Amino acid sequence: MGKNILVLTGSPRKGATTDSLAAAFTEGAKEAGNTVTVIRAADLKINGCLGCNHCFKEKGVCVHKDDMPHIIDKLRKSDVLVIASPIYFFGATAQIKLAIDRTYALLSEGTPVKRAALLLTCGADSADAAKPTIAMFEAIARYQKWENAGVVVAPALHKPDEIKGRPELEQAKRLGLNI
Repeated sequence: MGKNILVLTGSPRKGATTDSLAAAFTEGAKEAGNTVTVIRAADLKINGCLGCNHCFKEKGVCVHKDDMPHIIDKLRKSDVLVIASPIYFFGATAQIKLAIDRTYALLSEGTPVKRAALLLTCGADSADAAKPTIAMFEAIARYQKWENAGVVVAPALHKPDEIKGRPELEQAKRLGLNI
């Protein structure tokens, strides 16, 4: 039986390198018989977590009235979470970080998510620029008790279509096939 997979992307540039990497993953995951939902965090209004713990008292309901409940609803039904982001100044984009921070609302109840993967693109010539984001992802996965299903990093990308033909697209597709 296939898995329910949520791919949460953080690129503000629609159709650019990060979206291409996420699309390759999605293609593989669907080919393997999984159900995949892709949500572009940059297209949503997501406020920052206030750390007020209202969500703990109100079964995951936040004081903010924004688009995050849509993501929370999908997470409550997902076996796998895939986070995709470009690296902006050695970290994930603000758009994806806002969404990640707001999953705090689920800590009191948990999610069915058992596995997680990370897809990253960056302009730096070396994948080393992704190390801080990978470390953050690994720490979150350990804390949430998610199996780290894999990380794909595509460095040296500067133009939206520059990822075409790159081996990282095939790596992302294989990750999707084997998730």
